[in-house]
Amino acid sequence: MLPELRQLFRDIHRRRDAVRQADETLREQLVQTGGDLGGKMVAGLLLDLLQLNRQVRHIQALGILVKDFDRGLVDFPHLRDGREVFLCWELDEDDIEFWHEVDAGYAGRERL
Repeated sequence: MLPELRQLFRDIHRRRDAVRQADETLREQLVQTGGDLGGKMVAGLLLDLLQLNRQVRHIQALGILVKDFDRGLVDFPHLRDGREVFLCWELDEDDIEFWHEVDAGYAGRERL
């Protein structure tokens, strides 16, 4: 599942950057013209936003909890010794090597 998550987060980050850039450009144009905006840039912005939403829903449908999009931080619900915990993974990590209690969060990560 990690290769799929890596690809999803790479695309999410690319689209996030495109949305930020389009937002900045459109704000500048709106201030300069004082009018309505539309066209290819707005259409591209909307498509990126729709795709981002689709990707987030896809990750959630896999049962994965996204904790931080910028870092690619996710938690996987997991049973450890009969109790629910989270396996914790970040985009720059090679494999899932950490876990934490449900109420502990990132600061409570421990090696598997």
